[in-house]
Amino acid sequence: MRYSQEYKMNCIELYRQGKWPETLDGIKERNFRGMVKKWSRMEEANDSEVLKHKNFNKNWTPEEKLELVSQVLAGKSNQTVAIKASINTGMLYQWVRKYKIYGYNGLVDKKNGRKSKNQYMKKRNIADPRKFEESEYEELIRLRAKDKYIKAEIETIKK
Repeated sequence: MRYSQEYKMNCIELYRQGKWPETLDGIKERNFRGMVKKWSRMEEANDSEVLKHKNFNKNWTPEEKLELVSQVLAGKSNQTVAIKASINTGMLYQWVRKYKIYGYNGLVDKKNGRKSKNQYMKKRNIADPRKFEESEYEELIRLRAKDKYIKAEIETIKK
């Protein structure tokens, strides 16, 4: 069931006043209260726009996934990181699990579906990019972060 942003905001206001909104038919009261608590945490962590229903699915890059996974591995809880990123906790859990098993290559999206039986119908990848090793990629991320820091430092010195 999809709820409008206005309905979610009304539920959050009632929750903050110490009242619970009426539970809708077909939904268990416990589940509904859990949803209202989650909406409240999401709205506190981000803004009210996060409660708006989106008509598209975001494609997460491996770099973005790695950033979230590293926060979880650093000690933050899955739920806290997922709420700040406004994603499902199950999705983040899967990314962490794949990272622990396969490393960085586990975060790269793989082609889904059944392999073609006809060899002539296969797409030819002439320019297949070289895949980075896990250590190379982590070094690349570290160097990019260092480069950003140095550029910011130079800008502050100029001022």
